[in-house]
Amino acid sequence: MALKTRITNMLGIEHPIVQGGMQWVGVAEMASAVSNAGGLGILTALTQPTPRALAEEIERCRSMTDKPFGVNLTVLPSINPPDYRGYTQAIIDSGVKIVETAGTPAVREFWEMMQPHGIRILHKCTAVRHALSAERAGVDIVSIDGFECAGHPGEDDIPGLILIPVAADKVKIPLLASGGFGDGRGLAAALVLGAEGVNMGTRFTATVEAPIHQSFKDEMVANDERGTELIFRSYRNTARVAKNEVSQQVVAAEREGKPFEAVADLVKGARGREGLASGDTNHGVWSAGMVQGLIHDVPTCAELLSRMVADAENIIRKRLTGMLTD
Repeated sequence: MALKTRITNMLGIEHPIVQGGMQWVGVAEMASAVSNAGGLGILTALTQPTPRALAEEIERCRSMTDKPFGVNLTVLPSINPPDYRGYTQAIIDSGVKIVETAGTPAVREFWEMMQPHGIRILHKCTAVRHALSAERAGVDIVSIDGFECAGHPGEDDIPGLILIPVAADKVKIPLLASGGFGDGRGLAAALVLGAEGVNMGTRFTATVEAPIHQSFKDEMVANDERGTELIFRSYRNTARVAKNEVSQQVVAAEREGKPFEAVADLVKGARGREGLASGDTNHGVWSAGMVQGLIHDVPTCAELLSRMVADAENIIRKRLTGMLTD
């Protein structure tokens, strides 16, 4: 049997599993593989250098899958901000009907552009108060991101075991659980906690189709749950990344009270992208979550999703019901 929830019904997907937007990773090969496996693949808009390049990547993804897929648009503070309106218009003009958003309240401007076009908006939050605000603004799905996650976990440090059920108690629209998910146990747990699906990033980077060097995938298999660092804490822009030589330099600089300018060259995006391509896991910072402790192989996306769903169903049908007594 398949797991059916409001998430699968709303997005038109087989399994309640969404691939989150990932810088440098969310390209057509990745998104189409997840969608073809029955989940929801996501292209990352800002991985593409221009809105026109995004439109071309959307068409390339369409040539690789006939299943639903979406686009991620993350709005973050920047000295030289990208052409967010241009990327949003490219999404609209391309006929994409599912968009994952994240970032600052400035993203609301782009919701307003997308909503008249029937686009389903899936907004990622790290706090319940932000989820409720997004719900009031008319988004369709909220993804609640626990402290375990890769990327930006916010500044409240609330783990998923608390954050997910608290959000489920208060949010009325469909809820995705994000941060720390990578197997069928996590999927079953998310459903028990009140979510209607999971959003995964790190686990999808350790798949055959992920467009990164094999050395990064091997590193995630070798790492355990302690293999991350929190950087940018002192700048109030916390990010969880894989523990390596560069991330440890950044943490050390912050402990010494150094300003962001002292680490800017270490953490620039181009440096991280170079590492992902070359295979040097110590070249720059790269996102990875605590879920590394649950990553023991590098399957295809189809293998991963079928295994997750089968394991979750087995837990729900047998393990949990087997604990019931008359």
